[in-house]
Amino acid sequence: MEINPNTGARPARGRTPVSRRWLLGASAGAFLAVGCKNESQGSQADSAKKTEAEDAPQNRAAVVGPSGVLGANFNEDPTRVDRDALNALDATWVRGFVPMDTIKDGTDPSRQRAIQNLLELREQGFGTILALKFQFSKEDQTVPSPTGEEMKAELAAVDEVLRTVLDKVDILTVGNEPFLETHAEERLTKLNPFYQEVAKHVIAYRKKRFPDGCRTHLYMGALNHLDDPEMISDATRDWIEFVNDTPQLEGLDIHPHVTSAQAAQKYLDYVLRWLDDDKKFLVTEFSLVNHYEKQMTRNIPADFVDAYEKDLDITRETKVWQLLKLAAEQRFTQQQWNDFLRMSPWFESGKHFMRDEVRKYRETGRLAVATYGVVQQKAMVTGIDKDKKPWMLNSLYVPLTVQHDEGGELPHNYTVFDDFTSLQREQDRLPVHPTKARV
Repeated sequence: MEINPNTGARPARGRTPVSRRWLLGASAGAFLAVGCKNESQGSQADSAKKTEAEDAPQNRAAVVGPSGVLGANFNEDPTRVDRDALNALDATWVRGFVPMDTIKDGTDPSRQRAIQNLLELREQGFGTILALKFQFSKEDQTVPSPTGEEMKAELAAVDEVLRTVLDKVDILTVGNEPFLETHAEERLTKLNPFYQEVAKHVIAYRKKRFPDGCRTHLYMGALNHLDDPEMISDATRDWIEFVNDTPQLEGLDIHPHVTSAQAAQKYLDYVLRWLDDDKKFLVTEFSLVNHYEKQMTRNIPADFVDAYEKDLDITRETKVWQLLKLAAEQRFTQQQWNDFLRMSPWFESGKHFMRDEVRKYRETGRLAVATYGVVQQKAMVTGIDKDKKPWMLNSLYVPLTVQHDEGGELPHNYTVFDDFTSLQREQDRLPVHPTKARV
């Protein structure tokens, strides 16, 4: 089904059957869905106050929530992600995550780089998404029991973040990539109890602190590898069922880093099969990086060698990973970078992947926000070899592999930059809300 990429409009379609959980929760009203109203409030005065709040432009977005948005993702590193860079993209939303270990270690959330950047951008009118990243996949880490002492430390760190961001960021996701950030042997046993306890804690905290309304929507973090049957389990289904059974959660996130559009479709098929009809999904990371990874030991295009062997230290035996390493060391011209990608059939064949996926997501009517990698990060161009995942190929801006004047416009990535700007919509812009002082 084709849509207009600029407006997001799509042909009329039949109404899908409402879910049993929607029917059970519908009488609670719109604010129950975002968990911001005290359930005992039912007086006529409160109803009038609720109507007034919903009619106010600054609160309407909090009730309805974003729909079909395409934004920019910086993960944990907001370097170069500022208003100018985002405005050049016509971007309206931005996403990052906070490593919760840093908060446990004493970092003030208001000074943590990702959080600080998001709050500043929110003041400037950008929609914002923050993910809580728990890292339990390290060798010496284990997922805490919901009733153990370690859980108290985790929830104390969560409280620190909530005091700083609730009612300021627009979306908070519980967990970043929980199934990848947990040891395989704990995914079926410890993972869901922990994250469910964190989600319940966040919901209770928000209800207590903001009984009259809260701007922040709640989602559960991202599912990965849904194109791999071995990564789908009872734990995956339990994750989705918890979202379905919890009215205050508006949906969940997915991260389709894949080898093909067909593999990405498996994510969409799985989520839409099991997620209740009244829930939405985020796609805060997605790419063809797994496809690019398979190309690293290929020879670079002969046409590229013929065009640039006098300017670059390359031959017809130069491998793709070696060329990426060279680009990181000396930085290509914009034309050289574009020509390398344009002349590489493995890249050219999927150059509109981001555009095509966003159109599919919007067509479902269930997408809240998708975000795409915005700027190359230093870690992407450090230690490049044949086994390093080529994240550098996914970014909208490529200042670490392409020459640019400091203070000038950042160099763009081939095709994806223009596709991103063409998909932006004026309707996704939010009014500016001054950030409130920390509670």
